[in-house]
Amino acid sequence: MHDALDEKIIYALDLDGRAPLARIAEVLGVSGQTVVRRYTRLRADGVLRVLGLTYPSAGGEEEWFIRIQCTPDAASTVAEALARHAETSWVYLTSGGTEIVCVTRTDPDAEPLLLRKLPRTPRVTAINAHCLLHTFCGGGVSTPDKPGPLTPDQADRLRLDPLPTPATARTTSLSRSDHKLLAALHQDGRATYRDLAAATGWAQSTAQRRTAELRSAGVLYFDVDYHPASIGRRTQAMLWLSVAPAALIEAGQALARHQEVSFAVSTTGPTNLFAIVNCENSHALHRDLTGPIAALPAVTHVETAPVIRTLKRAGVQTPP
Repeated sequence: MHDALDEKIIYALDLDGRAPLARIAEVLGVSGQTVVRRYTRLRADGVLRVLGLTYPSAGGEEEWFIRIQCTPDAASTVAEALARHAETSWVYLTSGGTEIVCVTRTDPDAEPLLLRKLPRTPRVTAINAHCLLHTFCGGGVSTPDKPGPLTPDQADRLRLDPLPTPATARTTSLSRSDHKLLAALHQDGRATYRDLAAATGWAQSTAQRRTAELRSAGVLYFDVDYHPASIGRRTQAMLWLSVAPAALIEAGQALARHQEVSFAVSTTGPTNLFAIVNCENSHALHRDLTGPIAALPAVTHVETAPVIRTLKRAGVQTPP
């Protein structure tokens, strides 16, 4: 369990994953040594990781959510196999342990490989696929009017100038050295330019310049992967919502402003709005569902799927 300062540091890094720790300390009004010590502990404890990630559109790909229903005796085994699969980036076990939700990327001209393999998997009873269309928050997109534990002034001082989003990112040709750079940043989004130079064979100035170029082009963004339970949010759930198309943007933007929502996107499929919420407990989830979620415009249906276990996070398998 961590305290309010830890939560502020996590949120500051969510606004800019490569913000100098001295800058964060200045904005938060604490010593630089304190922020360095806290960040080092959070990272060593596995509470958070800063990751360098790429927008799917920058590589000419699409991102998909795949919902897989299994018989209860098979769900854990199938989920663990999916977590080992190179094509998945996130794998969750939900709904009392009978459903798996995984995230995968694929070329827009080809269906995900998993959709060709899973129907032949014993004890898989149903599959639904949802293509991600638009991101309202999360995945490199922050909400300006959701400062979290920071004051609006603190958030404004830490937030970067507007950068390309998944909607505006352009497909970019990447060299072999670019891929080495991106791989190093995926391992540690706060890797020093000296480390990045060693990984790519470039000079430090070249590594710094190319990182900035890929970021400004909308190829690269930095995200913070952290465990919500570490800041007291022990109940995580997925929401699948049906919204009248004319109100989808309004509903998505309103959902993204909700403090407990860490990810909100529009999708194809039987439902058209998806979100992940992180709440203090089941009672808090109930208040969200009957309060701000119920107040969203033109929502005709909400399905709630509590997350039982996360087996893979941002491309990295989690320990059992």
